[in-house]
Amino acid sequence: MVFEYVKALHIIFVVTWFAGLFYVVRLFIYQTEALEKPEEEKKILVPHLNLMARRLWFGITWPSAILTLIFGFWVLYHRWGYMQLGFMHAKLGFVLLLYVYHFICQRQFSELQRGIAKWSSNQLRIWNEGATVLLFAIVFLIVLKSLINTFWGIIGLLGLSALLMLGIQLYKKSRAKS
Repeated sequence: MVFEYVKALHIIFVVTWFAGLFYVVRLFIYQTEALEKPEEEKKILVPHLNLMARRLWFGITWPSAILTLIFGFWVLYHRWGYMQLGFMHAKLGFVLLLYVYHFICQRQFSELQRGIAKWSSNQLRIWNEGATVLLFAIVFLIVLKSLINTFWGIIGLLGLSALLMLGIQLYKKSRAKS
């Protein structure tokens, strides 16, 4: 009975972590664009966006990442037999990539809090899709529990990535027209 609660909490914190990652990168885009505004607008937007990013990052995203890890290890402890299966190694590899993604976001967060924008808003839009691709990979692996089916899922992910890139380019063109 306890295991079901642990698994539910793991899933809940995965969802809130991804929500934080998706939204914080969106805030990075807004922060980057605010830094390019005239001084009068910049003076208003930058502190407000910095506050929003800080509250999201430290109030939701970081705690969710930590709790996801804690409950994830707890779930794995109860399902240790999964470690004998290749899909779990692949899933944990994607989870490791997600934490790398998170730490790169941490670096970007810190730089933007200091008013340094090293990436363009378009680069950040593309970066934001990285979390989407990782989400798809992790969910398909854990649900299908098969590397063969996951192979086809990865082919689908590549297709999804191509569509996301096309969508970003179309969005960029539509913004340039308006």
